[in-house]
Amino acid sequence: MPATPVPQSSYRLQLQPGFGFTDAAAVAPYLASLGVTHAYLSPVLQAVPGSVHGYDVVDHSRLSADLGGEAAFRDMVAAFRSHGLGVIADIVPNHMSIAAPESLNRQFWSVLRDGPGSPFAHWFDIDWPAGGGRLLLPILAGPLGDCLGDLAVDAGGPDGPVLRYHEHVLPVRPGTEDLPLAGLAEAQHYRLADWRAAATELNWRRFFDITSLIGVRAEDEDVFAATHGLLLQLMAEGLIDALRVDHPDGLADPRGYLDRLAKATGGAWVVTEKILTGTEELPPGWKCAGTTGYDALGMAGGLFVDPAGAAPLTVGYAKFTGDTRGFAAVAEAAKREVAKGSLGAEVRRLARLLAQSHDPALRGLDPGDLGTVLAELLAAFPVYRAYVVPGEPPPGTSAGIVAAAAAAASDRLPARLCPALTAVATLALGESGPADAGRWRDEFTVRFQQTCGPVMAKGVEDTAFYRWTRLAALNEVGGEPDRFGVAPGEFHAFAARLAREWPATMTTLSTHDTKRQEDARARLAVLAEIPGEWAAEVARWHDRAAALAGGRGPEPGTEYLLWQTLAGSWPIGYDRAAAYLTKAMREAKTPTSWQDPDAGYEAGVLAFTAAVLADPGLSGRIAAFAGRIAAAARVNALGAKLVQLTMPGAADVYQGCELAGFALVDPDNRRLVDYGRRRALLAAQDAGAPATDLDTEKLLVTSRALRLRRDHPDWFTGGYAPLAADGPAARHVLAFRRGGHAITVATRLPDGLRRRGGWAGTALPVREGRWRDVLTGATHDGSRPLLSDIALRLPVALLVPAGA
Repeated sequence: MPATPVPQSSYRLQLQPGFGFTDAAAVAPYLASLGVTHAYLSPVLQAVPGSVHGYDVVDHSRLSADLGGEAAFRDMVAAFRSHGLGVIADIVPNHMSIAAPESLNRQFWSVLRDGPGSPFAHWFDIDWPAGGGRLLLPILAGPLGDCLGDLAVDAGGPDGPVLRYHEHVLPVRPGTEDLPLAGLAEAQHYRLADWRAAATELNWRRFFDITSLIGVRAEDEDVFAATHGLLLQLMAEGLIDALRVDHPDGLADPRGYLDRLAKATGGAWVVTEKILTGTEELPPGWKCAGTTGYDALGMAGGLFVDPAGAAPLTVGYAKFTGDTRGFAAVAEAAKREVAKGSLGAEVRRLARLLAQSHDPALRGLDPGDLGTVLAELLAAFPVYRAYVVPGEPPPGTSAGIVAAAAAAASDRLPARLCPALTAVATLALGESGPADAGRWRDEFTVRFQQTCGPVMAKGVEDTAFYRWTRLAALNEVGGEPDRFGVAPGEFHAFAARLAREWPATMTTLSTHDTKRQEDARARLAVLAEIPGEWAAEVARWHDRAAALAGGRGPEPGTEYLLWQTLAGSWPIGYDRAAAYLTKAMREAKTPTSWQDPDAGYEAGVLAFTAAVLADPGLSGRIAAFAGRIAAAARVNALGAKLVQLTMPGAADVYQGCELAGFALVDPDNRRLVDYGRRRALLAAQDAGAPATDLDTEKLLVTSRALRLRRDHPDWFTGGYAPLAADGPAARHVLAFRRGGHAITVATRLPDGLRRRGGWAGTALPVREGRWRDVLTGATHDGSRPLLSDIALRLPVALLVPAGA
């Protein structure tokens, strides 16, 4: 068993058919040697066969057969235990998969067959009246009449007659199997429709705009029990120690869910994938240890972005792309597009609820006007959601958020719709006049909050981040691309607050959902220190590429993102670059999109990319530039890693990122990891091999910091104290003390430090004594060691009392 149920650190393992429970068990000795205290597993329940991520669960009662099944799971946990490792499991309470064949999800199968009469109908948020008593099933390639030739009834299925459509297998309502095909299709509890109908006609809640993932009503006690029973049993047996909760903002009542989970687990360590934006803080009443670390990611990474680069990079970006808008305007427009487009069905459902209101401001409006008001309020929302529980007074923070969004939305609406906006905002807070009391009002309050998150996520993360690309290192989940850099004082205040209020929260620099891994961001952060050089380089690359492609190429924003992608992840081959660009183009939703792909445009962009990578002169220039910024990128990478590993919170390492991590957005960042190489490098390092490149230096920093945390947990669960350097280069130091013993020292803004001539006598005041750097073994005497000595071998240091 692990020494403590509260992790000091964790290592995220992305389980998939090529890396199952047995494979994870095999890396237990390596993880223990690395220094982590807990193995952190992606979802372990039965997902769609072949799933490479596990978030598409189809059966909550079974451990994944694709990953090895129950016996292999138990053997894996035994292996972890034998090496002193705890286990964190990823839990997905908000949704489950309804992928083909639909019989994989037995609860959904029952609803398809029996409709509202199914004992599982209450599992899902289905608006039966809106569908005329039927559930919309948008799986066809076109209108039903055009697809009848592809439908067939099979009377010999093990579950009775079924209706087949390509890979889809659907139950046939008893008593309808002998009807003519067209009549049979119309007689089901589901309505077959063109896949495009999902955006406008869907009458059930899903995960974001993914129609193969249906929302689950985890707020119902029996649904909670059924979907959580196996994992809770494994926790009771001591096979799982802690949980990571996926997408809590999709739940009807996140706080109530966490209360129930805390009671069911006896108060186990739980972190939530809550995305905080701006100055937003985790609601204080939540029963959890904190977040999964996107807030820490943004703060730690921001330390290494020079705010002086904001203005010149903005000028260069506008000159290259012709786009003079700020990020806020781009994000607002993208959210509005999403609310009116791919999430239009969700907005229409809200409008149907509002149509039941007796408020004079709403009663006379047609559905189009109601949709406009809702879309503007959703687009103006600055965070993922408010936290209002029907029947309870709205929290002050939620009231302020809704009021601010309504004020912003009012500027975008005609005056005649502003009274309706006020009424909708009031209902969003669970408040209304007595004439509007009723179940529909409570449902509107909950559904509105559940719609805010998808609009934010799809509008910002999955659209605006790919449209506005001034500095892609800042376009990260929970990040604010127009917020340029984090001052040391701001970071210290943030870390001190974590130490006081959320000391066991998770911290991270990379996850399975980050847009690019930590060291690609560290490399791109250097651009903020050399904006003029970057602009000149990009102009040369553009001119050469345009000549190679005969004038054909991406739109300017995508091209600017391409150059950053190549610079940030170099060396990169065509296949990876093409896969990334295809996703980036479709997420941006400008000339092409997932729903309406423009094959000609995409082919032109990919041909442009191939020409760039195939041209020795141009690819050589890109390689030379990556080499030019490598030294500064190294400083940023090691500094961000050490800060993240030693700041308040439980430090997570995403799989493989103990070495340099340059992967791009998924699925690139979920590729299998070469643990044999990592195991050999760590063993050689422990035997005295020197760290000679970014891989081995980062491995050194990671392993030594994790081992120190494991061996001295009391140092890292206690207080946090900022340390300020003295001297002309003091702004290039970030330092803090943990538990009165361990001192973290990181160099920041390294290119500026180089230009100014180095440390020039800058010192770090510490307690009198002798200090040992656990990274290099070097010792430093006195109360004011010089930064030139501390950072002589590495640009970072982890100091402890020499006798410790």
